Amino acid sequence: MNIPSLTTAQMIEVDRLMIEVYGISLEQMMENAGRNLAELARQRLGRQVKGHQITVLCGAGNNGGGGMVAARHLHNWGADVCVVLASDPHKLKDVPAHQWSILKTLQLDQVNFDLESSVLILDAMLGYGSTGDPRPPIKDWIERANSSGIPILSLDSPSGLDTTTGKPGQPCIRATATMTLALPKTGLLTTQAKPFFGELYLADIGTPPELYAAPSLGIKVDSMFAKASIIRIG
Repeated sequence: MNIPSLTTAQMIEVDRLMIEVYGISLEQMMENAGRNLAELARQRLGRQVKGHQITVLCGAGNNGGGGMVAARHLHNWGADVCVVLASDPHKLKDVPAHQWSILKTLQLDQVNFDLESSVLILDAMLGYGSTGDPRPPIKDWIERANSSGIPILSLDSPSGLDTTTGKPGQPCIRATATMTLALPKTGLLTTQAKPFFGELYLADIGTPPELYAAPSLGIKVDSMFAKASIIRIG
């Protein structure tokens, strides 16, 4: 299957078209992304998450909101979920702030927990718009996750990786696997990014194939998700 890739600017345009032209809300996209992330986590744990501790590292942006959705689904499926907001709660964007309020109601906003007891870390700290080296506290959590030896599953891109160029920041998450969204980002297909994204998956967030043919994009895309909403690529 020939799967095109997107630059960061093109992915911003995809998001714009989804909302402004097709009426597919950010809430819908975030729910699709988060549920697929939870499902891939379940697959990687042998389809059984009940009783397993999973740590979810979230930023204040929309990528973090996707991680929060994943945390909610994993909690519903019986996992022992610990969610870390690696940012000032006052910096949360509107939609992630709503997701965070749900997690607080579920008492999943952990402060004191043993990271080393986790069987999997979900990285949802920095999204495709991130550039430059990560700053504290995200920098500190990247270093802590990398040094833990625990498998890491990243959402859309490893935190700290430039999704257009593939250049890793200092530091950058070294993921065991990455689940990117809509279409692969060009940076994920570069040689210098390979040590950081691990196994690469692509997930459906509900983007109509017709959207990619818009004059501002001009990309031909077939029905990639005809058989599954998450596919392995690369």
